[in-house]
Amino acid sequence: MTEPLIYEQNEGIVTLTINRPEERNALSDDLIFKAFVDAAERINADNSVRCVILTGKGKAFSAGGNVKHMRDKEGLFAGTPTELRQGYRHGIQKIPLAFYNLEVPTIAAVNGPAIGAGCDLACMCDIRIAGKSAKFGETFVALGIIPGDGGAWFLPRTIGRSRAAELTFTGDVIDAETALDYGLVSRVVEDEDLLGAANDLAKRISRNPPHALRLSKKLMREGEHTRLESLLEMSSAFQALSHYTEDHMEAIDAFFEKRPGDYKGK
Repeated sequence: MTEPLIYEQNEGIVTLTINRPEERNALSDDLIFKAFVDAAERINADNSVRCVILTGKGKAFSAGGNVKHMRDKEGLFAGTPTELRQGYRHGIQKIPLAFYNLEVPTIAAVNGPAIGAGCDLACMCDIRIAGKSAKFGETFVALGIIPGDGGAWFLPRTIGRSRAAELTFTGDVIDAETALDYGLVSRVVEDEDLLGAANDLAKRISRNPPHALRLSKKLMREGEHTRLESLLEMSSAFQALSHYTEDHMEAIDAFFEKRPGDYKGK
């Protein structure tokens, strides 16, 4: 059976590739949901991982839900309203919970259309880089449904409430340059340069002490919903831990000796 999500690691960088090009990398069944959860658990348990790149195989990043399955009321879209609700809760909604809570920085290398749940999946990443052929759409309303995978939480936090509302209420699809203007992506590159650009960025991230990367990401995540006083208290605790790591002392030595640090995650 073909793996729905390819997991590849090169030193500290893991590349996850959605491997359903014949379905435009749709997200509609338990196999892909479980693959994302398993990959997230594997990454969080592996201290050698320092950064993750997510991309799609073929000409699409992800077209979101399989519309044929919607029409035929199968897979994720089968059953009574109660069964559908449970299907979402125990199916596709596992992806945002698992992927958003990855402890290491994540980069979405958007290599084509990112539509519906595919757009939301890109927004679950910390950083997004788009190839010129990329397109983005929060298109649920055009199919008479709503963002069922957390898009109403992710998109406003990514591009602001006004633009998120515009995309959600119109179902419009925007190109890569518009996504750059909206702040949905950090940069736009030629399609053939996309993975190279994502790997270059991942290497620049990965050269830093891994504990500092994971704790910094945790603080940023907590900062999205906690009080300033609580975040400052957490920051002081994390900082105290950081000052007593071997990597911190190595970073200080490397600073004064004007050389790259050699970090062990200790």
